[in-house]
Amino acid sequence: MKQRVMGVETEFGVNATFTGTARLSPEEVSRYLFRKVVAWGRSSNVFLGNGSRLYLDVGSHPEYATAECTDLLDLVAHDRAGEIIVQDLAHDAEQRLAEEGFGAVVYVLKNNVDSRGNSYGSHENYLIERRTRMERITETLVPFLVTRQLVTGAGRLHVTEQRATYLVSQRADHMWEDLSSATTRSRPIINTRDEPHADPERHRRLHVIVGDSTMSQTTTLLRLGTTHLVLQMLEAGTVVPDLVLANPMQAIRDISRDPTGRVPVRLRRGGTATALEIQEELLGLTTRYAEGAGLTEHPAYRDVLELWERGLHAIATERLDLVDTEIEWVMKKKLLDSYAARHDLDPWDSRLQQLDLAWHDIHPSRGLVRIMERSGAARTVVEPERITAATTTPPPTRARLRGDFVRTASEHRRDFTVDWVHLKLNDAAQRTVICKDPFADEDPRVEALIEHIRGGGGAHT
Repeated sequence: MKQRVMGVETEFGVNATFTGTARLSPEEVSRYLFRKVVAWGRSSNVFLGNGSRLYLDVGSHPEYATAECTDLLDLVAHDRAGEIIVQDLAHDAEQRLAEEGFGAVVYVLKNNVDSRGNSYGSHENYLIERRTRMERITETLVPFLVTRQLVTGAGRLHVTEQRATYLVSQRADHMWEDLSSATTRSRPIINTRDEPHADPERHRRLHVIVGDSTMSQTTTLLRLGTTHLVLQMLEAGTVVPDLVLANPMQAIRDISRDPTGRVPVRLRRGGTATALEIQEELLGLTTRYAEGAGLTEHPAYRDVLELWERGLHAIATERLDLVDTEIEWVMKKKLLDSYAARHDLDPWDSRLQQLDLAWHDIHPSRGLVRIMERSGAARTVVEPERITAATTTPPPTRARLRGDFVRTASEHRRDFTVDWVHLKLNDAAQRTVICKDPFADEDPRVEALIEHIRGGGGAHT
């Protein structure tokens, strides 16, 4: 597979502060967020003109699933576009609340754990070929994902009474299995449910549940880019040493508590290895594969491999300043440590916990990462214009067909039904087009359906 379709699903946390005596629960606030969506799409589960899906998930979490992307920088831009779209809903909710007598500020957080200990995720999707043997992929991919947090974790200040622990990953403590077809009940690292959203004879979808939601563009690029390249390397048949972990769930928690990457974790074949050693092994194999395949000619892949190598070197040498504008848990830790030192705070001080939350605020002028980007303290990889365009413009994949159909049907006030594969016009003829190829951004059948809508054909409902 020369290209790979990829996507990210992000569940957001929602809260609000109120100026009066009246209060609403986060669940009620989330429903206010989706009033604008329901007014437009007559549902809290819709597809948008940029090809993405927006819906209110279990637990009243807004969830944004990016359109299918084949370009890494497109995917970073569309992930950020989701923040802008959801923040617009928060602004609309504040106005609606004010009209009903609630003085409220609505906060939307792109994190993974709330104050009650509930966890919500950022799921990654990678299209793989059906002929690929999943067992061979997952045997290496699970140890990769367990140790990947060392360079892609979002960081979390975990406080219990007067004890504070800085965790590399927000998500690690909330994983319960390595592989499972369930998502919420067992919460596996990799979800094995066979739901390709493509031609099932040719493709399947690898659904990764373990990743942290990342605010940093460079960490998002690293999270998605390293996984894509490791998959490419494995699909090419590269021989990989046996890195299968004896207890992945214990390992993922131990590594999250060890920012040095040196805690030994047990291997199934006997002996131990550290997160650094596993990551360095896979970095070397992936780099050699990428160079041999000519992938390093692509600037984004070069950036991924260089930052991956530099991140591991920074951790191994305890020179975190080498990546303190690019790797999220390092960036956050630097901010918390400097703030605590400046104000002489205990590690468990509530002000540090508030600072941790403010890191994940998606508001453009209030969120700490966006402020740091404007000051140059957080490196970016996609320009603002590209992000703004991604809020309305689909990437050049099947998403373009879906987005064009949704925009046209909405503009002409036609009743329609859409999912990842199907485009249906709910008129007398019940016209439906099935789009099995996620790479195809042109389809005469879809073009004909759109022209039919523009020409006013069929009955309006």
